[in-house]
Amino acid sequence: MAVVQRIIKRYPDGKQKSAIIPVLHLAQMEFDGWLDAPVMDYVASILNIQPIEVYEVASFYSMFNLKPVGKCLIEVCRTGPCWLLGAEDIVHHIEKKLNIKDGETTADGMFTLKTVECLAACGTAPVIQVGETYHENMSCEKVDEMLNDYRAKGERKTHWDKKHVKSL
Repeated sequence: MAVVQRIIKRYPDGKQKSAIIPVLHLAQMEFDGWLDAPVMDYVASILNIQPIEVYEVASFYSMFNLKPVGKCLIEVCRTGPCWLLGAEDIVHHIEKKLNIKDGETTADGMFTLKTVECLAACGTAPVIQVGETYHENMSCEKVDEMLNDYRAKGERKTHWDKKHVKSL
């Protein structure tokens, strides 16, 4: 809560809603990488706003997860340049390799596959983001290496982790 209060104090009185995105990131980090309704309601109460205002933001941005995700959230860019350069084939490859579809998590809870809008790396398409790491110029062979590496490490890889809290 001390970190949340520091974030809120960055904004003028009455404008605490402006803190919604960093507070949602913190909440998602604290609650296993996803935001359920009670967590979003709690964020709304902290920011003194209506729960629907939190739901709107959390459901709009692909960086927020509204259902449980695996330890490694694999986000494949699905916009034009990536799709033209093979992202669709990569998605199908991942689905087959992990026996899941877009939006699903592997039975062991290790991987979740999610297609997302532009990851802003069009020049190095197709692009996959896992946590904070961009994997660029991907191919099915590179995907296999990436999956093996993440499986071997077995670590949670999401957008934010505890190291961010220190800098807030």
